[in-house]
Formats: sequence, structure tokens, C-alpha cells
Amino acid sequence: MSMLTVEGLDAGYGATNVLRKLSFSVQRGAIVALLGANGAGKTTALRALSGEIPARGRIAFNGVELAGLSAARRVELGLALVPQGRGTFTDFTVEENLELGAYTVASRGQIAADIERWYALFPRLRERRRQPAGTLSGGEQQMLAIARALMSRPRMLMCDEPSLGLAPAITQEMFAIFERVNAEQGTTILIVEQNAELTLRIASRGYVMEVGEIMLEGSAAELLASSTIQNAYLGA
Repeated sequence: MSMLTVEGLDAGYGATNVLRKLSFSVQRGAIVALLGANGAGKTTALRALSGEIPARGRIAFNGVELAGLSAARRVELGLALVPQGRGTFTDFTVEENLELGAYTVASRGQIAADIERWYALFPRLRERRRQPAGTLSGGEQQMLAIARALMSRPRMLMCDEPSLGLAPAITQEMFAIFERVNAEQGTTILIVEQNAELTLRIASRGYVMEVGEIMLEGSAAELLASSTIQNAYLGA
């Protein structure tokens, strides 16, 4: 059953149209990869889905039509975005960042319990809970960005280039965390990435974008075996 259905989506910036009738779906409980080179429109797609930029076309999330809904309302419905570049509040502490991520949650007890849950998953954040976010390493800031998004208790987590600028070992750790969140919390995850091999190894399905459109799709195993993916992304 689809949690997210996108049909005929057009979006862009000013007079520049980046997405051209983009259509794809994400099944409930799945990890899905959205791949493509720089400039393919991946980030624009996530910004349109999250409500950061206007879009034309159909977006249905968990049975609700999102057209006309604000970004804040989409978060309330369970759609959370971890933006490219992390977007942490650098002058606020780690714990203050986590509390800000829970602005849709009314219960203080629930917020405290959730902070403890994500500290257990990201122990380095617990160690740095009183530090300003701007003093963290790149990998720690990415962990904080993910944990902050999870504080809203999303049904679906969208991550934009989570490996960007990170060392390979930290990237591996991050993707293992995505698998745990998916398996243990049942969170559906859509990952925009250029690291095709790593993403497809944890995903069940993938889509490849070029110039604002889906040019290739299939199961993760099919895409890993595809000569197009091998040549374009895996250096075969």
C-alpha cells in the first residue's frame, strides 16, 4: 500500500521549471532511493513534497491530499525532511535542537521520552547534549539533523544527501541507523543520494531522475544489476 503517491508534479524556482510531470510512489514501511546526478531535480522534489516550494500536480500522503497545505501542516501529518546541509540551529545546544524538532508534540513527558530514545540511538549526541550544535563535527551534525526530524514522530522521513561531506565510515554508520529506524520504528524512508550502491543496498526500491523526470525505476536488486546504474554510478 502506498504511503506517498506523486503524480504529474511540476515545480521549480521563478520562471525555471525543474520538475516535469514527476510521478512515483513510496510503499508504506519501505526504504526507497531517489537517485540522480547533480541538477537532476532530486532536492527540488523533496522541497516540493515538504511544502517548501509551490508545486503543481498531485501529492497524496497517507490518504491525504497535500495540495495547498503548509510545510508545518505536512509535518503535523507525519512528513519530515532532513535537508541537505543539515540545517541545525548552530547557536542552540544539541538538546535545544531536539526540543525544537518536537514543536508538533504537546506532551512534555513524550518529548522527554523521545529525547532519551534518540540519545540511545545516537549516543554521541547524549555526550554533547549541552554543546552548541555549531561545535559538532559534520557527522554529529548530520546525526542531530536526523534525530531532530525524528522528534516529530514522522510516518515518513525524507533525507536529502545524508552522506554529503561525510567520511565513509560515518556514512556507513548513518545508513545502518536508517535501517534500524525503519525496522524498529516502522518509519518509511525516502533517501535522495548520489551514493547509489550504498543506498540501494538498504532500499527495497529505487528511482533514477534525469532533468526533472523519472528515467529508470525498479527493485533495488534490479537497479544494482542494471548496466545503466553500473556505468553511471558504480564505475563499472
